[in-house]
Formats: sequence, structure tokens, C-alpha cells
Amino acid sequence: MNRLIFAFSLILSAVASAQEDLRPALETTYNAWREAMIRRDPSAWQRITAEHRRVEVRNLIVSQKMPFPASVFELPAPPPSLQGLKFLDAKQNGPTAKSSYFGKIDFGVGGEPSENLLVLSFVRGSGGWLYDRADYVNLTGLPEVRKELAAGNLKYLKETPEAQPSGQVPPTPITANPAKYVAKVYVFCPGREVKVQVNKISHHRFANAKDAEVVIGGAADGPNEVQYAIKKLEGGTGKEVMTIRVYLMSSIPNEKPIKAFEYQIAAGEAAKPFGTGSFTVDAATVTKLTGK
Repeated sequence: MNRLIFAFSLILSAVASAQEDLRPALETTYNAWREAMIRRDPSAWQRITAEHRRVEVRNLIVSQKMPFPASVFELPAPPPSLQGLKFLDAKQNGPTAKSSYFGKIDFGVGGEPSENLLVLSFVRGSGGWLYDRADYVNLTGLPEVRKELAAGNLKYLKETPEAQPSGQVPPTPITANPAKYVAKVYVFCPGREVKVQVNKISHHRFANAKDAEVVIGGAADGPNEVQYAIKKLEGGTGKEVMTIRVYLMSSIPNEKPIKAFEYQIAAGEAAKPFGTGSFTVDAATVTKLTGK
């Protein structure tokens, strides 16, 4: 029994030591990424950011016909500092890791910030940890969770999959060509999950949502393919109204977007679980979009 207790103590000690080693490594990476963003340093950003995130950010920028890498640094607010925040946890799962912080997360937009949760994600590169993303969790609607985290109770983190490293590095997307015509996918899907794919490169998922996302790679001259998959979510009836649309965004000031594709069902109608459609960018459409 004494040997078992000793072995268990060694395991606990090893776990605590690993966390102590992990935290400074992750914070060094985040602080370097934050500094690169503030200094608007493309080479440092490239070096410190995970490959899949770099390609994803680039694709999103060029799909809106914006300059890359200059637009990387056009943020509505600077990345928050970790200074003054309460460290909660740092965990590694294979080539992925997350670190969590609680406190008054200041985005530098004025006012008095409230106490909320910040979860940072990282992936392991050949030279060490690389920054992936930050998730800000507003705890205004979760007062009990706020109290728990303030007291150092990590129950919420342990029960929330998004706060735990998955162990799987996200795949690197295909590098998209700069968009010739900016397009957006719009979905309204109460009670349903809708997945949309445009031209086999732009993948989108909406769950119980009313939202729009940029089509990666934009729309192309000629025919463009739209594929979708629909399923009912728990709590949904399968009878709710639903809309899937693709809009083409005009480059002419004050001109409304063109609705290029639509699949829509009224309340009470059954949605097809899968479907494929298309829209065409022809000469007349180009004139409406560009004025040429």
C-alpha cells in the first residue's frame, strides 16, 4: 500500500511539474504573438502562428479582396494582455495545448471590463509551441460560473470540451486564390444544423443560427456549385422555417448584394437532408457587380 501511495504521489508531482513547465512556454508564445500584432510585424506573425491558422486568416482576407498581410493587423481592438489576469490552468494533449485565465480582460476599448474567461489555444511546431486562437467567454449570463472561477474552482473548464486541448491539430486548408467576386453564405436555421460547401473549397457550418460567412475563394466566372447537408438538432422539431442563400457583394458603392442562390422552406415543410445547386456569374452579373 505504501508503494502505491508513493507511486501515486510521484505521478501527481510529475503532472504538477509538467504544468509548471507548460505555462511559461505557452505564455511566452502568446506574448510574442501579441507583440507581433501590436508592432504589425508580418515575419514575426508568420513565425509564431500555427500553419493552419495562418492559411485560414490569409484565405479569409484575400477572399474579401483585402491586402495580405497588411489586413492581418487591422483588428477592432488589440489582443489583451495577460498581466493582471488570474491563471487557472494549462493542459497539454499530444501536439495541442490550452491555457485559461480569469479576470478583467481589457481589450483597450474603454470602460471598466468585467471578470470573464480567456482560453488560449496552441499547437506544437518543430521549434516549440505556436499560437492558434483565443476564445473569450462572457460570463455575464453565467454568474455561478464566474463565482466558481473567482474561487479557483475549475469545474466549468473540466466540463467544457472547448476549454480542453483536443489532441488533434486542425488540418491546414487549401490555399485559396484571391477572390475575383466577393461572396457570402447566409443561413437561417432554427432547430437545425446546416453545412454548406461552395465550389468544394469553402466549408461552412451553422447550428441553430442566423448568420453569414465569407465564401473562401469568392465566386468564379461561369458556374459555381453549392452543396448543403441539413439535420435536425436536439430540441428542434424539423418543421421550422429555413433559408440558405449565397450573395454576391457589389464593388459599386451603396449597391445591394445580388442574391445568386437560394434554398428556402416554409414552416411545416420538410427539408431535404442533402442537396446540390448552382449559380452562374455571367456577363450581365459582372456588370451589376462591377459597373463594367
